[in-house]
Amino acid sequence: MSNTRFHITDDRAWAAFDARDRAYDGRVIVAVTTTRIYCKPSCPARRPLREHVVFYRDPREARDAGFRACLRCKPDEVGRDRVAVARAVALLSGEEAPDGLESLAAAVGYAPHHFHRLFKRATGVTPAAYARGLKATRAVAALQEEARVTDAIYAAGYSAPSRFYESAGDRLGMTPSAWKRGGAGVTIRWTLADTSLGLMLVAATEKGLCRVSFDEDEAALRQRFPHATIAAGDAALARLAAEVVTQVELPGLDRDLPVDVQGTAFQEAVWRALRAIPPGKTRSYAQLAAAAGNPGAVRAAGTACGANQVAVVIPCHRALRSDGTLGGYAYGLDRKLALRRREGVE
Repeated sequence: MSNTRFHITDDRAWAAFDARDRAYDGRVIVAVTTTRIYCKPSCPARRPLREHVVFYRDPREARDAGFRACLRCKPDEVGRDRVAVARAVALLSGEEAPDGLESLAAAVGYAPHHFHRLFKRATGVTPAAYARGLKATRAVAALQEEARVTDAIYAAGYSAPSRFYESAGDRLGMTPSAWKRGGAGVTIRWTLADTSLGLMLVAATEKGLCRVSFDEDEAALRQRFPHATIAAGDAALARLAAEVVTQVELPGLDRDLPVDVQGTAFQEAVWRALRAIPPGKTRSYAQLAAAAGNPGAVRAAGTACGANQVAVVIPCHRALRSDGTLGGYAYGLDRKLALRRREGVE
């Protein structure tokens, strides 16, 4: 089929199919002309000859062309799986989250062990780890609002301070008291990287990327993190920066890069929803709000996109206003358009 209609090239789609790459499930459909069957790229079935394969955007296009779904890999269920994960994220983010894996899986209509694997494959963490992360995020917000650390811990929903220190201390990368002082004692390494869209600042803590931006330098970084120790980048950061540059230049293959950013529970849920958008696709602020568990918070979803600290890595350029217009972009609409065009979106 013509690549002008397809944001992933045929060669890349074939490579994903040949490698049984799960990352491309839901992004491309593989149809076999000899059997008239279509599959997802990770299908375990024996591979046909290349000349007998064509590619489509989604199952509907394959069905319209006269193909039928594979009974082994069940490609039509990929969309259902993503809806279930998004629903689970919304439930975990709510005030009355399901208690335990069995309750969560039942709420979205899946068997517990199957959904556990599905959720981890989609988000990179187990449902329990995801829930712990949400609680720790609430603690971060509370630490910024409460006068006493202990009050913040209880406000975040922990039954006792010891439970917070057991589960959230590693995530914060510092003690709650240090966080309260504005992150004093944290070391941030930085570098500048050349891209075709301009000079990019890349900065990271030991946990992951904390700032990726265009048109900023060391002075801007120091202003943003006034209590941190700012140091020149090392070899590890250079490797990480190279991965970020690759996402700018070749956005069709997202890297699952580590990040160290904090926001409100809702903001972090929006950021996770943004990272779940495949290259070449977009989501409205309304869709992001729904995925984050609060369908009415459309404006807040747009604000969360604007609060994104790591451009491209958390791809807020894939977000649109609910009326389909571009909305804003911290680094200029020209860059947003350029990133979208590179992913096959006009």
